[in-house]
Amino acid sequence: MDNLASLCDQFAGILRGKSKIGKGVCTVSFHRNLKVTVQGRPSTSVIPASVLFESLDKKGIALNMSEIAVLESEIPVFMHSIIQQGLIVSALHNHWLYMQPTIMYIHIQSIEPPLDFARKLAYSFTLLSTYPVAD
Repeated sequence: MDNLASLCDQFAGILRGKSKIGKGVCTVSFHRNLKVTVQGRPSTSVIPASVLFESLDKKGIALNMSEIAVLESEIPVFMHSIIQQGLIVSALHNHWLYMQPTIMYIHIQSIEPPLDFARKLAYSFTLLSTYPVAD
């Protein structure tokens, strides 16, 4: 568990976030600092970003996953960066109707060392209009 905690802290450090471990899963949660309304009402809960890894094997390889709220205008550059780094975009969809501006949610996954995944995402985060903020 100490190795997992240390790895999780490093993972979070690369992403500029705070780590949390639960049931063998290392999670780093963020939010996007964007002004968003749903049905004309301000909302901060609809713009999350989370990155996690689990199922770490003895070779240091894990299942890595992320879900990130992105502005519609950020999709081309952000998705291109993700794909160019060999990561899988497993979904791109909306969550809410009547949202301004339009926010989409990108799901990303890989099987690789967690720190490699974190470095790739940290780079891609720099291409967003605002870097996700740690919760």
